[in-house]
Amino acid sequence: MLMAGFNSLMGLLFLAMLVLAVVALVFAVVAREDAYRAADKQSKQFWLIILGITVVVDLFLPMLFLQIAGLIATVVFLVDVRPALQQVSGGGGGRGRRGSSSDGPYGPYNGGR
Repeated sequence: MLMAGFNSLMGLLFLAMLVLAVVALVFAVVAREDAYRAADKQSKQFWLIILGITVVVDLFLPMLFLQIAGLIATVVFLVDVRPALQQVSGGGGGRGRRGSSSDGPYGPYNGGR
């Protein structure tokens, strides 16, 4: 019974690693090629190959060492490369917007002036 629980936990971890790799691969495909150069990161082709291999390994080769290496590459892409690409591309969903401390939800508050 303990082994069955452990196996289901490991299955969930492997599934989470696969989903994370697929999400990173989609983000890598969507990003523009020139953004990689402008952000001074590896080329788009490099990341597509690395993340594609990670997805294939997670799907078909249950070798823990290769899966952990792919997880590291996926995390590096999501934590380092993707934010740099967003910054260069002008994206980021408004998270990078710096406003005044008097800004309200509809714009700056001018005190009734």
